[in-house]
Amino acid sequence: MKHNDLFRINYELHGEPKSFIVRTTRMDNGEAWHWASCDAGVAVIPKFGQQKLKRVSKPMAEKYGITHVRWSGAEQIQWTEGLTQ
Repeated sequence: MKHNDLFRINYELHGEPKSFIVRTTRMDNGEAWHWASCDAGVAVIPKFGQQKLKRVSKPMAEKYGITHVRWSGAEQIQWTEGLTQ
């Protein structure tokens, strides 16, 4: 069974839509809010294996203008799509 560790996160920063893809071993709503805060420059990007880092919560992120955070598994890239042989 293949495990997808790529996730797309969509959010708004002061009303402007933003989107990015992050590679991580797990994703949930709390993680998505933290990663959106990292992308917006509000939070610290965790180093590999760093567990003691304080996460940015939804209420704290909203104070910095981050809203409407949504996440989903990123689609797999089809490298051979459209190639003729």
